[in-house]
Amino acid sequence: MDYLAATEYFDYDTDEIQKIVKEYKTDKLTNKEKAKQLYLKIRDEWKYDPYTISLLKEAYKASYVAKKSTGHCVDKSILLIACLRAVGIPARIHLAKVKNHIAVERLIEKFGTNELTPHGMINVYLEGKWLKASPAFNESLCKMCNVAPLEFDGENDSILHEFNNEGNAFMEYLEDYGHFEDVPVDFMLNNMKEHYPEIISMSKGSNVVKL
Repeated sequence: MDYLAATEYFDYDTDEIQKIVKEYKTDKLTNKEKAKQLYLKIRDEWKYDPYTISLLKEAYKASYVAKKSTGHCVDKSILLIACLRAVGIPARIHLAKVKNHIAVERLIEKFGTNELTPHGMINVYLEGKWLKASPAFNESLCKMCNVAPLEFDGENDSILHEFNNEGNAFMEYLEDYGHFEDVPVDFMLNNMKEHYPEIISMSKGSNVVKL
């Protein structure tokens, strides 16, 4: 499989993505340094929003996400992967189901559960090995939730914290759906319909559900 290629959804040959990665197209930075800096950029400059769900396939293109100021975990992972591929670093999307244990009142009110699926993260290939990283939660949100923002050192996996700063359960991984070469939009939409049938029915023909 080609984890460097531009695809329908990792469309890094577009102006939107090229604008983001322009400063990283340099030999002055190693691939590890580029990956770390891009991770922080996507983590913090696009605020996390799990309450807007798009049923439009077009919305899962990296160039579409780049035009927004917010995104959920899948959106931000798609954007980061496109940026990494654009600077010559192999990357792919990885999906899972997670359970959130902190600040869950609104989640349960809107979703009927504190389980989130599909949860998106990335796999990035650096120095001969695949690493996991989750750019979902921006630093300001982490401070509100009393959890340290996830860092990525380019050498170790960086996935959501099991506990917050007080030692309370924060995030739990329930199921691993594996990795994909391109964004598996049909799988994701079917997954959402299966787990959140009432939310999807609320769309009433609209391509975007705002909770």
